[in-house]
Amino acid sequence: MKSLSSDPAPIEGYLEAGAAPLKRLAWTSALGTLLLTGLLIPHVRDVFVAGGQRWAYILAIACVSSWTLTPWVSELGHRWGLVDVPNARKIHQTVTPRVGGLAIYPAFVLAILMNSIVTGWMVAMMVAATALFAIGVMDDAREVSATTKLVVHIAAASLVIASGKVLTLFPDTPLGETLNVLLTLTWIVGITSAFNFFDGMDGLATGLAILIAGFMGIVAFDMDQAGLGWVTVALIGACLGFLPYNLRFTKPARVFLGDSGSTFLGFTLACLAVKGNWADQNPIVSFSNPLLIFGVLIYDMIHITIARVATGKVTSIHTWLEYCGKDHLHHRLENALGSRVASVFMIFGLTTCLGLAAIVLRKAGTVEALLLLAQAAIMVAILTVLEQRGRSRKEREHVANFLPDRPARHPSRRRGASVGPWRR
Repeated sequence: MKSLSSDPAPIEGYLEAGAAPLKRLAWTSALGTLLLTGLLIPHVRDVFVAGGQRWAYILAIACVSSWTLTPWVSELGHRWGLVDVPNARKIHQTVTPRVGGLAIYPAFVLAILMNSIVTGWMVAMMVAATALFAIGVMDDAREVSATTKLVVHIAAASLVIASGKVLTLFPDTPLGETLNVLLTLTWIVGITSAFNFFDGMDGLATGLAILIAGFMGIVAFDMDQAGLGWVTVALIGACLGFLPYNLRFTKPARVFLGDSGSTFLGFTLACLAVKGNWADQNPIVSFSNPLLIFGVLIYDMIHITIARVATGKVTSIHTWLEYCGKDHLHHRLENALGSRVASVFMIFGLTTCLGLAAIVLRKAGTVEALLLLAQAAIMVAILTVLEQRGRSRKEREHVANFLPDRPARHPSRRRGASVGPWRR
């Protein structure tokens, strides 16, 4: 990590590193503060609630809060040296703050508290999520070992389980209850880690959080789980306010989520899936709905684990925890499609297709449900072929670059080496 706090250059000098100009920062802060002040007036909230638009009020609070806070935390990231510095392992080209969690977390909490969405299960989830957010901030400031983070993740998941929230796939017997606890622990820790892995390109993790929370919210409201739905809306709003700074298409991101942001989002989404009631007396739907909505994350986690073990890159749990490579779904799709932009939106498209299948599945009979699951399996098979193509292309380019009888390509000529701002 490199600190920029001692750099004598003015704040405008940080533009290429992703910091907002002072004038824009002041303008954004003034407008955001004005909007947020208006939304916090009790009468304004009452108008939304009376009109049956409480979800819109929650969305607005979270979105405006995050949008207002992000430029400030980005500037603080530069001043305090909480930045991601480009190196051989990263794909981004500019020094960028990794403090997005410092904007998303308080925006989410404010939306929850302003709407009194604090029930028993929410307390346990928020306490655990806060612990993960704190360890994430520590990791962004000074790297924390993967083993330490795993222990904290397990402890946080255990707190949620202790509050009485577990998956119920197995029968209500002593053995079944034990298996349900282990399944819940695996689900929460696994999804949290998988989501953290996807914070590898501009806007990818943030966009995925919006899509996954959106589909979960649709199911929640359809199943008359208003409290759960409002929480998903708060999560969506916090991410929407942050997204314009994290996904800028032709320009580098001004700020990254960081471990604090990606871990908090992944953990919260995983816990909401455990809390949710996915179907009425239909085990196929109840089991498959979250698998489809979180399908891209689950696929990537399983795929890279098998690939790393098969190739000998991972030989123990410790090496699995510590291993860091460019073999995730978004990396391989970039190799196959030749563009980081295309890779990100391909993943968004896949998540949308699987989420829509999950929504349709809820109203389907057994035969239709099995057909939808078969369709999802075909999509995964196609994805695997694309990934393999990307891996083969990467290997061919690597060999071509280092053949002794031909000059190596200049790094800037390699496909994807200088494609805009998309990082890592």
